[in-house]
Amino acid sequence: MADDLTLKQLRYFVALSESHHFRRAAERVGVSQPSLSQQIVGLETVLGLELIERGRRGAVLTPAGREVCARARRIFDEVEALEAISREMRTGDGGTIRLGSTPTLGPYILPLVVRRLRLAYPSLKLIIRDAAPRMLQEELVEGRHDMILTQLPVQSGDVEVQRLFREPLKLALSQDHRLAQGQTIRDSDLKGQDILSLSDAYLMHSQTVQLCEELGANLRQDYEGTSLDTLRQMTALNMGLSFLPALYVRSEVSEANGDVVIRTFRADRMTRSIGLVWRKRSAHRALIDRIGGMIRAVVEDNFADVVTMET
Repeated sequence: MADDLTLKQLRYFVALSESHHFRRAAERVGVSQPSLSQQIVGLETVLGLELIERGRRGAVLTPAGREVCARARRIFDEVEALEAISREMRTGDGGTIRLGSTPTLGPYILPLVVRRLRLAYPSLKLIIRDAAPRMLQEELVEGRHDMILTQLPVQSGDVEVQRLFREPLKLALSQDHRLAQGQTIRDSDLKGQDILSLSDAYLMHSQTVQLCEELGANLRQDYEGTSLDTLRQMTALNMGLSFLPALYVRSEVSEANGDVVIRTFRADRMTRSIGLVWRKRSAHRALIDRIGGMIRAVVEDNFADVVTMET
């Protein structure tokens, strides 16, 4: 029937909800703008609802549109699950997995994971994209990733989490900072000190804010690092102290001629929790479980002296 709800209408509607612009949505799904507009109007007619506010700001979802969009994404999760099951029944473990990872973590673990995955699943295509944790979480729920490797917690009722390990945060100081001369840094030593942080797009930022409040330290609001390298370089210029993840320190900071001095803080009890996160309705649940096990094995084999595994 002409007035039946179709997957095409829902797919075009989800594309419009993510791009907020009819022309960009049409380009994304590969049709003309009039064709996309016609499908959106058809969807509104079938449902008897106004889904989009059309104006100079572009396309904005109405309250009804937000609800329909959320349900449409769940429908596409189920469609993807059906396609994945049929594909795996025909060819075994194959297809494409989209993995999101925070840039403060992925570069130091994922090359080893990818190497093992290629040996174990040669027909599996893995697409990796770096983004800040808060963006990763939004994109996971929107369906742009099948899973993400990120700092926890992830606040969403639509996802499942496999905790992997806890990573200490090391204190970094410039070479000429007065505290760099000692091996032991006490909480009281940091009172009144300037502390540098990544932006609030990273969960490490909230940890740093809380620590500054506990210690009476000053969080520098006028400088925020956009990467761990930038944060280290700012520290080396004696603009403040910073806390760097242990895996980054092992990979990027040389003990012999590093530009910053690294000290253990609070006997490595200040940590961040790392986990693998995926949507509850994921089509790849079994494969994600195996990939999680593989990440855990890589960490245990290569970084057991740096991190603490979680159960």
